[in-house]
Amino acid sequence: MLSSPLVNDRLGRLSDYPFTRLASLLAGITPRVNAEPVVMSVGEPQHAPPALIDQVLRTQAHLWGKYPPVAGTPEFRAAAARWLDRRYGLPAGMVEPDRMVLPVAGTREALFLAALLAVPESKAGRKPAVLLPNPFYAAYEGAAVMAGAEAVFLTTTRETGFLPDLDALSPELLDRTALFYLCTPSNPQGAVADRAYLTRAIGLARRHGFVLAVDECYAEIYDAEAPTGVLEVAAALEARGKTSGGGLANLLVFHSLSKRSNAAGLRSGFVAGDPDLIALFSRLRSYSIAGTPLPALAAAAALWDDDAHVVENRALYRAKFDAAESALDGRFGFYRPAGGFFLWLDVGDGEAATATLWREGGIKVLPGAYLTRPDADGVNRGSSFIRIALVHDAATVAEACTRIAKIL
Repeated sequence: MLSSPLVNDRLGRLSDYPFTRLASLLAGITPRVNAEPVVMSVGEPQHAPPALIDQVLRTQAHLWGKYPPVAGTPEFRAAAARWLDRRYGLPAGMVEPDRMVLPVAGTREALFLAALLAVPESKAGRKPAVLLPNPFYAAYEGAAVMAGAEAVFLTTTRETGFLPDLDALSPELLDRTALFYLCTPSNPQGAVADRAYLTRAIGLARRHGFVLAVDECYAEIYDAEAPTGVLEVAAALEARGKTSGGGLANLLVFHSLSKRSNAAGLRSGFVAGDPDLIALFSRLRSYSIAGTPLPALAAAAALWDDDAHVVENRALYRAKFDAAESALDGRFGFYRPAGGFFLWLDVGDGEAATATLWREGGIKVLPGAYLTRPDADGVNRGSSFIRIALVHDAATVAEACTRIAKIL
């Protein structure tokens, strides 16, 4: 079907989605273990969502019959801006709610649309490039391909601090770059970009004229120190008089309630940043996406204004990392990530280990090769890894990680 002249031939350039590949890998395999299966392949939080959601939805039920505006409500935009100010210590008024914040239906939608927003027909006289970390979130690749860009995979390893090596980017590549997806804390390795790294990335975006799209969806799940945000680095640059074109020029930052508030089903997040880009983003969404329902926006605004449940949530994740560390420390290159809730374990052959864990332990994980692409030398450096999502309670995580250590 993908070769048919009736469809967009770019669809044929997309690989199968990671979870489609996982289903094919495990089809026909029945777990032998007499234990409840544990699904650790999907980053779907299992903690109870805050009761605040139900409370607000009940009071706003009369709004389900109204079409929501794409730009959301002033209350939502203000709550998102207040949270950014509070979380990152931004100067008062740096993020103007009505010009620099846009609600989105979860950040996957927004991250995908970012490429349709940022990628021109050509750049520097050549096919535009979209830079993305390798491993990567599948939406980044899909967005680059469907926007007609060349997806350039920047391998992230222990040697690069699990972040793209900015020094390895040639001026020629940067000149034709339209968009750079950066995830911090990263999925799956949990690496956090520090101030120096983000300062450099902002400088490259402004010098070479591309959009820096920073996916900070795991910013509230961290072990010891709160991850630095790109907006606080931009604020520091502006304060030192080192900005060009405004404090948020060239920047888009993405945040979600899915992980922060265990509210994946609410499908609510926001994108904030450069007001010119936000205006165009709103225009694009007007043609492509229905607005977030008004009751959901009200619940989301209440969640952004509440930090207490986030502190409790973070403590639960720390307990799970304690459990995982107790079972896996010293095995499979285990390290305790700075942020996020994934483990990235080197097991020699990710697909074989995934099949074995499902067959022998009833534990479902994701092969690293499904989140990575081969380097220029043809070697896929993610193929020896598996990704494990620590989304269950600490006792389940402890038992599952103990099983993993015994089986592998």
